Amino acid sequence: MANRLEFNRKTKAAIIARAAGQCEKCRAVLKPGEGEVDHVLPCALGGEPTVANGRLICRACHKEKTAADIRQIRKSDRQRDKASGAVRPAGKIKSSGFPRTEKSEKRQTKQNLPPRQLYREEQP
Repeated sequence: MANRLEFNRKTKAAIIARAAGQCEKCRAVLKPGEGEVDHVLPCALGGEPTVANGRLICRACHKEKTAADIRQIRKSDRQRDKASGAVRPAGKIKSSGFPRTEKSEKRQTKQNLPPRQLYREEQP
């Protein structure tokens, strides 16, 4: 996995100016220095540190979004590992299976019916 790409000072300043003192997710009013600059698309999923991919959000929104990002990143990791063959598929469970019941015994001992005639020839 690549290193995290951080926003530079100029990009952060542009994002903060665009937000105009509000959380860009929930619109809460933020005091100076209270908001956090966040990637809309996380670095781990291909997000770049640009003004278009950044936003100023409050701590509560950032915590919620980070949890969702981590779940999405882990899912992406699992899919990549499965596709590349790094993880082998799980084998079959070795067990004796379910116990036989009376109903299943009847189902297996049922006699087959003779085949039905599909066409009948008319007799004159």
